[in-house]
Amino acid sequence: MSCTHMLCLPVVVLFLFIFHLTCCEVKKFPLLMPNVYPNRDELYLCTPVRVVDDKSFYIVGFEPNATMNVAHHMLLFGCTTPGTTDEYWDCGEMAVAETDSNLKKASPCAEGSHVLYAWARNAKTLELPEDVGFQVGMGTAIQYIVLQIHYSKKFPDKVTDNSGLFLMYTEERQNKLAGVVLLGVGGSIPPRSVTYMETECLIDEPKTIYPFAYRTHTHSLGRVVSGYSISRDIYGKDHWKLLGKRDPLTAQMFYPVFDTNPIKYGDRLAARCTMDSRERNRVTQVGPTNNDEMCNFYLMYYVENDTPLEMKYCTTEGPPYYHWNNEGNDLNSIPDREASSLD
Repeated sequence: MSCTHMLCLPVVVLFLFIFHLTCCEVKKFPLLMPNVYPNRDELYLCTPVRVVDDKSFYIVGFEPNATMNVAHHMLLFGCTTPGTTDEYWDCGEMAVAETDSNLKKASPCAEGSHVLYAWARNAKTLELPEDVGFQVGMGTAIQYIVLQIHYSKKFPDKVTDNSGLFLMYTEERQNKLAGVVLLGVGGSIPPRSVTYMETECLIDEPKTIYPFAYRTHTHSLGRVVSGYSISRDIYGKDHWKLLGKRDPLTAQMFYPVFDTNPIKYGDRLAARCTMDSRERNRVTQVGPTNNDEMCNFYLMYYVENDTPLEMKYCTTEGPPYYHWNNEGNDLNSIPDREASSLD
């Protein structure tokens, strides 16, 4: 195993050296691909870093070091255990069967998967609000940080890549701990149609979360992605509060939420992607490649003097099986027009 990037002692020493200065100072840590060579189209690669286990750190910002002509998108995972202990590996969970025999194939995380950040389409730097941070290291389930990059195109011979992120962090305790819920949809999109891909789930933990940023993601068929919190009054009526809405083909960065009101125990989260396949003559499945589709709404939030939600993902099987208005679904007052319009 190569020792140039993660688990071996020199990197741990480097990590400790970065943090030896004053605890209140925000510093940067480079989490970059170790000059990898994407040798085929639609390749997902992961590379990890081990967080020192005798301290807690707080990630307070993310600075991309990538361009959309090189990286289709990047995801940052917090893991209890990474998929492998290799310097990098093939981590396309739904990827094609073809694989480089020199690379292991594994998920980004073997245990304890948390999405911390996502990037695409030349999104800019994200700095979290004051006193808000993602806690990693001692006392948390996040013992490794894993960068995943989707390379949609094979690189020319002898051309390598070191795209990635600079993590902004501090040792100063942050009173507001950040978390992310990823709302996602499976299923398929029929040809020559406009299709709604929808998900919703209940906040069933006795916590209050404060949303502050959202991000949308689809591939080429996405036209509008919208996300909501839903509270129910004593008369049984649902009140849908718009958290964010965007054309997903614009810069896929985190934007301030539309509604910062707290989301409480018993409320719901919901998202819809409006997909337009009227110019396509084939069925489009949810999957990892540019020929497939995705429907994601990321909600970034914080909790005050508490720990983030155990719920990290909110997913449904999607069309043709799941829709908000399915018979027996416990939803009402659905904002059909608003959810699919950019007006």
